[in-house]
Amino acid sequence: MPIAPITANENGVPFLVSAGIVYEIIAAACSSPQTAEINANKRAGTLMKWVYIGMAQSALFITIAASVDRKHTQAIVAGGSLAGVIMYLSYRHAMACGLMNGGASTESN
Repeated sequence: MPIAPITANENGVPFLVSAGIVYEIIAAACSSPQTAEINANKRAGTLMKWVYIGMAQSALFITIAASVDRKHTQAIVAGGSLAGVIMYLSYRHAMACGLMNGGASTESN
């Protein structure tokens, strides 16, 4: 069965749902880029580990969704991929800024 091309009238919702699930899963696994930046000095050792775990979980859900909904496969993969790249870069940037700037942590240990 051929995959339908991305068109605005049919694929906007699957694209957004796919992107949203990536943001939700990574946020659940990692807190937020802001918290990561604030606590980078104390969390740098494990921060990216949890980003990678969130990315793997997201990839699993996006793969399943794309397999189940063949009509919207391209939109699902595009939304999930774009969100994954944006969130990965956000956490890398947060960690780099936090390590470079130091600052007060919100953690006491």
